[in-house]
Amino acid sequence: MSKKTHSERYENLDLLGGDSPIPASPDQAKLERVANPVTNEDYLIRFVCPEFTSLCPVTGQPDFAHLVIDYAPGQWIVESKSLKLFMTSFRNHGDFHEACTVGIGQRLVKEIAPKWLRIGGYWYPRGGIPIDVFYQNGNQPEGLWVPEQGVAPYRGRG
Repeated sequence: MSKKTHSERYENLDLLGGDSPIPASPDQAKLERVANPVTNEDYLIRFVCPEFTSLCPVTGQPDFAHLVIDYAPGQWIVESKSLKLFMTSFRNHGDFHEACTVGIGQRLVKEIAPKWLRIGGYWYPRGGIPIDVFYQNGNQPEGLWVPEQGVAPYRGRG
């Protein structure tokens, strides 16, 4: 088995290192993946999006969330620039908190087929009620260190 050079290994990446406009919608956003560089060990990858925004599908008002995505990769890892563009594509997208949070998790599962994935969506209050949405796919690998997501429950002025 021959070793690929860096340029060969990443030749299928279109977004990294190039001009990458924000996709018009999550459906149009391209999530790119690269081969997992550490396939002989289970490990955790965490992405934190503390300023996630989308729109209420009824009123068009902005919704804000702190998202935490944890996954144990299988054969693939998500390329981070493509993930940032995907997340940004929600800023003009109208959907309920549940659809955004679960949809992001499902899209990642579809594109990278992780061994395990969870996403915590900690949504800021609208109408006086914060909504937290959690999604998990698969079972956490035994022995995998998974730190707490570290997002405190909403306490208002506390």
